[in-house]
Amino acid sequence: MFPKCNLAVTGWVWRSMRKLFLLLSLLLSHAAHVEGKKDNQFIWKPGPWGRCTGNCGPGGSQSRALWCFHSEGWTSHLSNCDEHNRPPKERSCFRVCDWHRDLFQWEVSDWHHCVLAPPDLGPATPRAAACVTAQHGLQHRTVHCVQKLNRTMVVNEICEHFAPQPPTEQACLIPCPRDCVVSEFSPWSTCSNGCGKQLQHRTRSAIALPLYGGSQCPNLTESRACDAPISCPLGAEEYTFSLKVGPWSKCRLPHLKELNLSGRTVLDFSSESKELVPFRHHSYKAHHHSKSWDIEIGFQTRQVWCTRSDGRNAVLRYSWKTSEWKECQVSLLLEQQYLHWHETGPICGGGIQTREVYCAQSTPASTAQRAKEVSRPVAKTLCLGPAPSASQLCSTPCSTDCIMSSWSAWGLCVHENCRDPQGRKGFRMRQRHVLMESTGPAGRCPHLVESVPCEDPVCYQWLVSEGICIPDHGKCGPGHRILKAVCQNEQGEDVSGSLCPSSPPPEQMACEIPCRMDCVVSEWTEWSSCSQSCSNKNSDGKQTRSRTILALAGEGGKPCPPSQALQEYRSCNDHSCMQLYWETSPWGPCSEDTLVTALNATIGWNGEATCGVGIQTRRVFCVKSHVGQVMTKRCPESTRPETVRACLLPCKKDCLVTAFSEWTPCPRLCQPGNATIKQSRYRIIIQEAANGGQECPDTLFEERECEDVSLCSTYRWRPQKWSPCVLVPESVRQGVMGTSETCGKGVQTRAVSCISDNNQSAEMTECLKQINGMPPLMQECVVPCRDDCTFTAWSKFTPCSTNCETTRSRRRQLTGKSRKKEKCHDADLYPLVETEPCPCDVFTSHPYGNWSDCILPESRKEPHRGLRLQGDTRECGEGLRFRAVACSDKNGRPVDPVHCNSSGYIQEECVIPCPFDCKLSDWSSWGSCSSSCGIGVRIRSRWLKEKPYNGGRPCPKLDLKNQVHEAVPCYTECNQYSWVVEHWSPCKIHNELRSLRCGGGTQSRKIRCMNAADGEGGAADKSLCNQDEIPPETQSCSLLCPNECVMSEWGPWSKCPQSCDPHTMQRRTRHLLRPSLSSRTCAEDSQVRPCLLNENCFQFQYNLTEWSTCQLSENATCGQGIRTRLLSCVRSDGKPVAMDECEQRNLEKPQRMNLHCLVECVVNCQLSGWTAWTECSQTCGLRGQRSRTRFILMPTQGEGRPCPTELTQHKTCPMIPCYSWVLSNWSACKLEGGDCGEGVQTRSLSCVVHNGSISPWTVRVDDALCREMPFQDSILKQPCSVPCPGDCHLTEWSEWSTCELTCIDGRSFETLGRQSRSRTFIIQSFENQDSCPQQVLETRPCTGGKCYHYTWKASLWNNNERTVWCQRSDGINVTGGCSLQARPAAIRQCNPACRKPFSYCTQGGVCGCEKGYTEIMRSNGLLDYCMKVPGSEDKKADVKNLAGKNRPVNSKIHDIFKGWSLQPLDPDGRVKIWVYGVSGGGFLIMIFLVFTSYLVCKKPKPHQSTPPQQKPLTLAYDGDLDM
Repeated sequence: MFPKCNLAVTGWVWRSMRKLFLLLSLLLSHAAHVEGKKDNQFIWKPGPWGRCTGNCGPGGSQSRALWCFHSEGWTSHLSNCDEHNRPPKERSCFRVCDWHRDLFQWEVSDWHHCVLAPPDLGPATPRAAACVTAQHGLQHRTVHCVQKLNRTMVVNEICEHFAPQPPTEQACLIPCPRDCVVSEFSPWSTCSNGCGKQLQHRTRSAIALPLYGGSQCPNLTESRACDAPISCPLGAEEYTFSLKVGPWSKCRLPHLKELNLSGRTVLDFSSESKELVPFRHHSYKAHHHSKSWDIEIGFQTRQVWCTRSDGRNAVLRYSWKTSEWKECQVSLLLEQQYLHWHETGPICGGGIQTREVYCAQSTPASTAQRAKEVSRPVAKTLCLGPAPSASQLCSTPCSTDCIMSSWSAWGLCVHENCRDPQGRKGFRMRQRHVLMESTGPAGRCPHLVESVPCEDPVCYQWLVSEGICIPDHGKCGPGHRILKAVCQNEQGEDVSGSLCPSSPPPEQMACEIPCRMDCVVSEWTEWSSCSQSCSNKNSDGKQTRSRTILALAGEGGKPCPPSQALQEYRSCNDHSCMQLYWETSPWGPCSEDTLVTALNATIGWNGEATCGVGIQTRRVFCVKSHVGQVMTKRCPESTRPETVRACLLPCKKDCLVTAFSEWTPCPRLCQPGNATIKQSRYRIIIQEAANGGQECPDTLFEERECEDVSLCSTYRWRPQKWSPCVLVPESVRQGVMGTSETCGKGVQTRAVSCISDNNQSAEMTECLKQINGMPPLMQECVVPCRDDCTFTAWSKFTPCSTNCETTRSRRRQLTGKSRKKEKCHDADLYPLVETEPCPCDVFTSHPYGNWSDCILPESRKEPHRGLRLQGDTRECGEGLRFRAVACSDKNGRPVDPVHCNSSGYIQEECVIPCPFDCKLSDWSSWGSCSSSCGIGVRIRSRWLKEKPYNGGRPCPKLDLKNQVHEAVPCYTECNQYSWVVEHWSPCKIHNELRSLRCGGGTQSRKIRCMNAADGEGGAADKSLCNQDEIPPETQSCSLLCPNECVMSEWGPWSKCPQSCDPHTMQRRTRHLLRPSLSSRTCAEDSQVRPCLLNENCFQFQYNLTEWSTCQLSENATCGQGIRTRLLSCVRSDGKPVAMDECEQRNLEKPQRMNLHCLVECVVNCQLSGWTAWTECSQTCGLRGQRSRTRFILMPTQGEGRPCPTELTQHKTCPMIPCYSWVLSNWSACKLEGGDCGEGVQTRSLSCVVHNGSISPWTVRVDDALCREMPFQDSILKQPCSVPCPGDCHLTEWSEWSTCELTCIDGRSFETLGRQSRSRTFIIQSFENQDSCPQQVLETRPCTGGKCYHYTWKASLWNNNERTVWCQRSDGINVTGGCSLQARPAAIRQCNPACRKPFSYCTQGGVCGCEKGYTEIMRSNGLLDYCMKVPGSEDKKADVKNLAGKNRPVNSKIHDIFKGWSLQPLDPDGRVKIWVYGVSGGGFLIMIFLVFTSYLVCKKPKPHQSTPPQQKPLTLAYDGDLDM
């Protein structure tokens, strides 16, 4: 224990230490904080941006969170991070709204090829077991959000606001993996005799390369060490050494005559760690720039080193580009359809537009987007593949005016502005509406409102309705009617009565009910329609109404009024026929306005400035009909059309041109004469300037003269005089026995120089270029001896005649003393005349090859406006066809055909039949409109007159009557012609008694057909009005007698519901006008009936017709048109009614009544002109052909004349003799002293003539006929190599494997198959195997492949082993191709293993016993133990011998005794019956002999049968092979 004082001291010390520790920790944390800020250990980390909020468009905003993180990952206060590096927390954004849906859309590409899906991360499954016929793959595609207007990409979040993003990948199936298939190994190479480690190898080749994710090819080479029974003594290993040489370098001048830029000589050898010996090889290098014919000697080098047998020591791409399409030209199409067409007015419809097509260097897409400059055009031959089309069909929109409805009735006289009525003048108005909108840029719609001035306008008026007459006293006599007044505005809507200007009408008005004997008169009819729409000087408009006498007055009653009192008249439409209306000018161009500058400054979603919003203006002026423009204040201001409207400013388009092409090359060779050679360059307009953009440059083509063009000089050889004849030198001649006279044969030389046409000295090479060969520099000569005959030089040969059998001769004469020598006159020894047959220029010609196509003469007409139409060139008529000629001399050798025929052809006339087009009649006149009210159809037709033939323009689709029809919409005003009726005449009584003036009779009226458009109400022909709705002119009537009861006319039936429910009743009423004198009751005053469909109740619906044919403008023959359909209102009983019936019931009205359509233009096939004839496909021989082609500029459209099938014409070339260099076979590889390594192979050349046929008959000729001899080293010399012992080298290519297809279940998966071949390496030394090259595999497509399948094959079992291999269906043993999971077992083993003494595994796969032992089996059929067979001791040695091995000896003795040995078991494994008998008998005998006494005293025990599970002891070997 410690003392207490010590404890107190300890506590104080602990408290002090704790405070000190706390202080130190604070200091350390502060220091760490300061150090952390100093070392930038705190960093800003922003969160993701939130959703864009705010107003639609660019005024939105986004925000995100910010954190301050330490570098170790924990967060800290924001003040610890540097404020200068603080990321922004908010930013502006573009907020997507619903109305943006029409501006953006998803754009998806086509699905890419199916690729193998990546493996799952789960537990691996055997690939072959999972794949049966195909395996899962993935297809991908690209998805972008684009702006509809210009197809530019924007962020995907904009489109995701409207529709989810389409999937970018989908599952697909590809065939199962196909592993690499290789052939069997070749036999092992032989091992050489001797000691030391040696290698032998064997190789195999690839038959099929892996596909669809199959296993890669294994090694194609196997190497192993040879069995070396004799090891080499230390230091006495047997190696072979070889001198390895490298390839020769280029010929170089020695030492300082040729230095490179770095100052090092060309002879530079990099030796690494090897000791390399540079070998020099002499080569000759001619310098043609020196005046003299000198040759400098250069050197070639190669590397040489010694190797031991163990291996130690040792494109720009080009593509087609196009400009933008030019303006659509309708005239081009009309000119090619109608040869004599000329422009007479505005045209529209289908046309042709063109563009420039040029070849330029391809640029990556990323580079092309950044760089706005356009690639310069290059030669079109650099672009591969077909060029894009330079022309296409287009359409110029046609302009059609609006189709208008008829005018409505004139309205009341109202103030111009009822909210602020001023003055006593107003307007009466009528309206019409647009039935079909205008189309095209020049389509116009006329005015929709007309007005006429009027006085005393009212905006509100009282509408009064009268009730029935109520008598004041009793049942008849004076009475009153109750009036109901409603204030209405000009639209017929009920408003407050305070708005009507006058006081309301009285609530009652006087009336009278006839008494029993009074005359009864009907109510007034409605006012008739006005007889005129306006008033003129001659007549005014009138309206009438009438009433009829229903019953006559009796005695003392009130009499009937006179006939004049039965009708009333009033004036109507008393305004002038001069209407006023607003007329407008066309809208002006869209221009920028300062008020919308802020809108134009917005930034589009693709990051580029938008074109902005502008304004359009137009002039508005007031027009008076039949007069013209008047002051604007005369037209109502309320109907004034707008003069300003917003528009989209068209984007400025700058002119885009390509860069200038390269200058056309100036000729490198000299040019004859003083001709001026020019070079040119051009550029192409890609985009024309528009809407105020930068204009195109004026210069598109530039030309300049070539500089430094040398003029060709003519060079010739100028030989000098021959030198004196030089004999054998004196020193040599002195050693020869004989005469010492200086005479005999010698040599003389001369100098040859090259001079130009102005006798100036020139390079020797100039003459060699122009002249084939060089004059001889040396010739033999003779110095005559003293006794020799001397002669003059031979004269020239005499000329030959044309006869081939003539001869020619030349002469010489004796000179000097030879004239006197007798021997010189011997003509046999010294002839003075020489004769030889003349050269025979007899040549034989014979035609060969086929006749060419019929070729028409060329047309000289130039193409029109850059396009060649088919009519510009002759397509039929008389022409010529050609056949080539082969020419040979009298010896049968081919010669130039010029010797036989100047052109090399024979020709004959031919005819190409002309095509005849389909001929139709002219169009018939238009039929009448199918509808007398509204929009209908008019039809016209034409019929076939002549069918086409010889490829003429085909006929359009005809009906069964060989006619073609055309239908166009038509419109008829529904109320243009209507029936107008007058009032009924008084009822005329049929009673013959004149005293009676009452009873039944008839009354009549006048009807007429009136044209509503005729303002004066003139009558029209009755046939123009609808005959089905003609009103009756007569009707029956009755005039009641004084004593009869008089009822009023029936009122209207009450309305039925729209459902036409038959349980709902319809009612009408009438009232009593005068009671009868008798007590007889009057007729009923009300009637009811059920609402029955199609009887008294009807339903209505809109009826749509089919779409009409495509309607074109009058100025168009094809192109954009309009298809319309008709809308009408139909009653449920099928009767058409006015459209008001459907409109009043607010039925759903179809929206689209017309849509755009396209009438296919009749375009004849447009062809280019024939190209120039190509050069002969063969420079010589019989197979040469020339051809020319033309191209389809625009294919046939519609019923145009089809394209001809002949687009290429061929012509056989005349047979020109072929002079060819023939190469000999390559020599063996020459190493020039080396044993192995790099060497040279050579071959020789010889010149032959032949006709170029498949089996050429060649004759060797002079080498000069083969022109320039190809002395290139690559032709006459090539490098070769001989592998050194110990080198690891590649073998030669294996043969191509058979063509194999990819198949599923025996059916081909593709059209092209594959072939494979391979090169493997040979290892000659294990120490050198690291430097071995990689094995090389090649595959190529092939046709005619087959489907192969692969199966496992196995040999018979031999000692529980067998060989298993894979075999292709054609019998070739391969490695790979078979499923590893289905591979059969190659080793058979017993399960469980045979571990019992004297047991072994049999061929049947079960355990058996060795010879001399028998099996004792368990109940489950397995071996329990082996029991020795009694009597086999004498074969102990054999048993031991057998026991020493694991399997029985398969000897001939065993086979002999196998057939008769005792077998205790049946083939099915059961114990035979005789075994039981023998065992039982032996057992009974033994018991009887040993236990006889016991058996007498005791009863024998019952016999127990042997359990069926155990086998009894056997005494014989069954001879089973499995034992």
